[in-house]
Amino acid sequence: MTAAGPQKQYFDSLAAGSFRIQRCEACSNHVFYPRVQCTRCASDRLAWVEPSGLGTVYSTTVFRRKPADGGDQQIALVDLDEGVRMMSRVENVDPAAVRIGMRVKARIAQQDGAPLIVFDPVEG
Repeated sequence: MTAAGPQKQYFDSLAAGSFRIQRCEACSNHVFYPRVQCTRCASDRLAWVEPSGLGTVYSTTVFRRKPADGGDQQIALVDLDEGVRMMSRVENVDPAAVRIGMRVKARIAQQDGAPLIVFDPVEG
């Protein structure tokens, strides 16, 4: 399946090295996953903005895999400071060390030749 509309704009932006989410010009609500209407007021006046990238781990889990299959992997739900929730992973820390409430910072990474957002722990 090929992305179209706002989803395509999101992935094109990531491919160009820029992490952007939508913000409603009518009610100031930030929106993620990319949409054609605001999830709060249904306005179609959504602008692309660069978030701070800072967030807090809302939920996390580790799923076990054989070392030959890449070892354990972690998945997290992260609440960005702008108020949206993203599913991703926290890197540069042992998967079992990721904790609810941990502060993290987004960055663009590559997986299988495609850009995606991952998070790193924030010191302190």
